[in-house]
Amino acid sequence: MAMDPKHKTLVQTVGVVALMGGLAWASVPFYDWFCRVTGFGGVTNTADVGSDTILEKTIKIRFDASIERDMPWEFTPMQREMEVRIGETGLAFYEAYNPTDRPVAGSASYNVVPYDAGGYFTKIDCFCFEEQILQPGERVTMPVSFYVDPEIVEDRDAKFVKVITLGYTFYEIDLPEETASLTQATNKDVN
Repeated sequence: MAMDPKHKTLVQTVGVVALMGGLAWASVPFYDWFCRVTGFGGVTNTADVGSDTILEKTIKIRFDASIERDMPWEFTPMQREMEVRIGETGLAFYEAYNPTDRPVAGSASYNVVPYDAGGYFTKIDCFCFEEQILQPGERVTMPVSFYVDPEIVEDRDAKFVKVITLGYTFYEIDLPEETASLTQATNKDVN
């Protein structure tokens, strides 16, 4: 039984829409995977320990901080820049402050500029690895330890990088269930 042209066109249109929706849904995890594998888009590497090799050549690291539009925290780097030897472990600090009268949970996204350096910027430990919860009026200092992989000097593009900027953006997330329940219980006791 053959379909008439109108039904055939409708079926094809629905098929194209479904295919495009599926591709759009899969594009975010695929892009994230691609960036982590290649370092494209300033995505960094992670390691459990520092580099075994430390070169005499130095590189300047700049630190940037921002918050998403609706995030109520104040968030700043505690140093604007530092110079480290390539392969040397660096330690930088960021400060976050919750000026509100309620607990706020946040998560940090990050990037490295220039993008060529992303695959060589390696974090050992970072506050961005887990969500942060600040109580009302709480101020915290959050560390990030890192090194620049000595292999950067062998990369045909990245070897010319003199300055790397590490940027974080904090955005508000839902409070974990146990924290939200505790906050609700405390508010009931106060009222």
